[in-house]
Amino acid sequence: MGRVRGVAVPLAGALAAAVLLLDTRGLDHVARGGQLGPGFWPRLVLVGLGLACLAKCLAGWRRHRAPDASSRAAMDTRGLETESRPEMARGKLVAAIGLIVLYVMATPAVGFPLTTLAFIAAFMYLCGTRSPAVLGVNAVLGTILLLYLFIKLVYLPLPKGEGPFETVSLLFYRALRIF
Repeated sequence: MGRVRGVAVPLAGALAAAVLLLDTRGLDHVARGGQLGPGFWPRLVLVGLGLACLAKCLAGWRRHRAPDASSRAAMDTRGLETESRPEMARGKLVAAIGLIVLYVMATPAVGFPLTTLAFIAAFMYLCGTRSPAVLGVNAVLGTILLLYLFIKLVYLPLPKGEGPFETVSLLFYRALRIF
C-alpha cells in the first residue's frame, strides 16, 4: 500500500499538470509578436509542477524497493524502516501560510515593490536567517530581479499601490530605469 501511494499520488499530480499544460494552448492568441504571451507563466509553473511530481514519484518508488544490505542496517528490530525526518514545525508552517496570504492581500494597496521587499525579508527571517545584512541584500536584490523579470521581460503590469505607496513604487521604477 505504501509503495502504491508513494508513486500513484505524485504520478497523478504529474498527469494533472500535463493535462492542464495542454489546456494552455489557446492562451497566446492575444500575444504580440516578439513578446511572451499570457500562457508563458502558467506553462512554466505547470512544467515545474510536473517535474517536481515526477521527482517525488521516483523518490517514492526508490524508497519502497526491496532493501539491500546497507538499508537493512537502518531497520529496527521489528523489520520496519526508521525514518529520520525532522518533525515539521507547525507554527512556522502556519506563519508562512499567513505571510503568503498577507502578501497577496497587501500587494494591491501597498504595491509590488514594497510588499515584495517586506515579504522576502520576513520569509527569510521566518526560515531562520537573522543577519540584517543578508536579509536586506536578498530582499533588495530579489525585489529588483523580480521587477525586471516581470516588467521588462514578461511585460506584466504589477500593482503600484494606492496613494503614497504608488508614488514610492513609481520612484522605485524610475530609479531602476524600468520606466
